[in-house]
Amino acid sequence: MKYGEKKISGKKLEKWPNPYPDRDYTIDISFSEFTCLCPRSGYPDFATIKISYIPDKYIVELKSLKLYLNNFREQHISHEAAANQIFDALKHILKPRRLEVTGDFNPRGNVKTVIRVSAE
Repeated sequence: MKYGEKKISGKKLEKWPNPYPDRDYTIDISFSEFTCLCPRSGYPDFATIKISYIPDKYIVELKSLKLYLNNFREQHISHEAAANQIFDALKHILKPRRLEVTGDFNPRGNVKTVIRVSAE
């Protein structure tokens, strides 16, 4: 296993204290190199994952988020499951005031899928 694979393997999300917990502000994160595998065919799926949230007490540590998202590249998972799993993990660790996760998947077989999961 190469060093990058070791870093990615089983990476967990980390949180940091919000430096401005008394203020509402939005954090937008875009991860344009998301990949996973189709659970039916095994072909790779490519997407941009967009995360938008209003933090409460915590913010996500970005390197841990990058490694967490890279951990999907060998998983056989549907678009819907991937977006919802990312949403659930962020909601669980951060408990934000508002959260939206969008999986904007590249077309495959001339079909484009965009999955949005949100909650306040």
